[in-house]
Amino acid sequence: MRSTSRPRRAAVVATAVLAASTLMLTACSSDGGSKGSDGASSAAGEKITLTVGDFGTFGYNEAGLYAEYMAAHPNIKIEANTTQDGQKYWDALTTHLASGSGLADIQAVEVGYIAQATGTLASKFTDLSKVEGVDAGAWLPWKSKQATSAKGELVGLGTDIGPMAICYRKDLFQQAGLPTDRTEVAKLWAGDWQKFVTTGQQYQAKAPAGSFFTDSASGLFNAVLSAQTQQYSDDSGKLIYDKSTGVKTAWDTAVSASKAGISAKLRQFQDPWNAAFQNAKFATVVCPSWMTGLISKYSGDAGKGKWDIAAPPVASNWGGAFLSVPKAGKHQKEAAALAAWLTAPEQQAKVFTKVGNLPSTTAGLQLPAVQSAKLDYFGDTPTGQIFAAAAAGIQPSAIGEQDGTVKTIITDNGILDIEEHGTDPAKAWETVVKTVKDKVEG
Repeated sequence: MRSTSRPRRAAVVATAVLAASTLMLTACSSDGGSKGSDGASSAAGEKITLTVGDFGTFGYNEAGLYAEYMAAHPNIKIEANTTQDGQKYWDALTTHLASGSGLADIQAVEVGYIAQATGTLASKFTDLSKVEGVDAGAWLPWKSKQATSAKGELVGLGTDIGPMAICYRKDLFQQAGLPTDRTEVAKLWAGDWQKFVTTGQQYQAKAPAGSFFTDSASGLFNAVLSAQTQQYSDDSGKLIYDKSTGVKTAWDTAVSASKAGISAKLRQFQDPWNAAFQNAKFATVVCPSWMTGLISKYSGDAGKGKWDIAAPPVASNWGGAFLSVPKAGKHQKEAAALAAWLTAPEQQAKVFTKVGNLPSTTAGLQLPAVQSAKLDYFGDTPTGQIFAAAAAGIQPSAIGEQDGTVKTIITDNGILDIEEHGTDPAKAWETVVKTVKDKVEG
């Protein structure tokens, strides 16, 4: 995953009864039964349904993991409910957590909201560090730290991370007179996101009719900010977005891209953006590893072999998510076992090779299946090497409880106003500050 609309991963809203899996963790207790949140014990072999709520493309269905798990656990049926819009998903989840009803047995949490899950909402989630077979040290250290509360409770198991790259259309680059070899392309903007904007101006000067260099100034904002050590909150979790040098850098870069006319002015993860892939409306998209699955999905057969992947201006991480088990769920023990199995290295590798979501476990990143991976859609591009190498350069920043909400306000109430309505950037920023004060700080 996944953006908060996922800057992480859009997907089709679907409720599916899916199957699933082999082994790794048993869902049965030692006495032949397991207890749900109501204290009732389900007898060994009793048919139960586990529900999974997520957003975007987590890849479990696509990689056949639900089917694999159910094949190995005939008494378990999995129902997955996926929401396209990550912000709407989170808003609904917090409402259900507050009421203690309407919750799935497993709920995904996007990284922009993990500080809320480990903070004010921590009491709503099961401590997964107590689940048999779970080792918090299996994940990248900073990934586990993000999901650990002040009391040491592990409220989520890391699904993936989003090391950054730039995905680009070789055919459109060639038509605009730019290099197409990924090494040469990376040199165009190496070390500086502003060089990316400059390259966009070069592209735009010779661009095919109706084509733009990049899809969205909002996407560019998220990418630039993800490389900054100072983002929305300080180390104590206090919001500093209005004073943050990182936010200012990202905002200024996004505004300069919009003013330069190199953006297609699309809102990421919405229908017009989805359709624009097929119409070759833009030549680049900032590309955390999970974005490759969306590119292949929305570009379709016509785009196969035309996309390639180059190193970004600066190493960074955009997105990533966790699987959590609400205490109000009906089958906590079985849900925890499924969550642990889905996020184990071998399963993370299967997801990566299918949809591009890069493992967040140390062992998963090192598996040959990941290191040697090539996604069919991208031809001979060594996607595994590119993204695993990018992961090594990630320097995570502090995350506050309101980061996800503030990010949505900046992109949707600020940058999109500039893109869609031509609003003066200074006026758009005033709107951002007012909205944050009203919705977050008020």
